[in-house]
Amino acid sequence: MSEVNIPLTFSDAAANRVGVLIAEEENPNLKLRVYITGGGCSGFQYGFTFDENVNDGDTTIINSGVTLVVDPMSLQYLVGGEVDYTEGLEGSRFFVSNPNATTTCGCGASFSV
Repeated sequence: MSEVNIPLTFSDAAANRVGVLIAEEENPNLKLRVYITGGGCSGFQYGFTFDENVNDGDTTIINSGVTLVVDPMSLQYLVGGEVDYTEGLEGSRFFVSNPNATTTCGCGASFSV
């Protein structure tokens, strides 16, 4: 587990929403994990899940007392990006602004590099 400064941002909006969700679950050990998998209409897709564990090699980013966890394989595709949260007419969601993505699908859930 490393807690060094890396060029991946965990926005205040995302951290605040994670804090609310953790409080609702009444489990202070939960962390937001972001990961990349193959699939989607552009080749890779983002995934988000809550996890109590931090595995060897994972990178953690702490904002407002909550933790974002990224595995090493996913991190290489996320460097320079931002994990954020939005609420709007389309609903609410966590999303990634990723400067490494050369193309994205219409909804922004998948990308290619």
